[in-house]
Amino acid sequence: QVRLVESGGGLVQPGGSLRLSCETAGFSFDDDAIGWFRQAPGEHREGVSCISLNDGRAYYADSAKGRFTISRDIAKNTVYLQMDNLKPEDTAIYSCAGGTPIGSLCTAFEGEYDYWGQGTQVTVSS
Repeated sequence: QVRLVESGGGLVQPGGSLRLSCETAGFSFDDDAIGWFRQAPGEHREGVSCISLNDGRAYYADSAKGRFTISRDIAKNTVYLQMDNLKPEDTAIYSCAGGTPIGSLCTAFEGEYDYWGQGTQVTVSS
């Protein structure tokens, strides 16, 4: 049975860090990828990063490059999103999603993801 459960959100000051976790079940470590998306109030959902479960290759949106790091722990069936140097504009609900990439590398295209978690709130404010 497929499962995606996020945790690790919270309130953090600008410049601070958070590590989000996405506990997964039911995905193929040969074919599938896990992505992180976020949605701020009144905004469209934005793809932040994704990682192939097989080889760990990752994609980052421009807004995440240099500040966010995605990783996976195969033994724990968990994907992490380490977020550093957080900014107020990073405030959003962050959700992880799972699916099979169309190409050889995962992307932020929502259509590649069939299953979604409930999300965790990240608030960056002083």
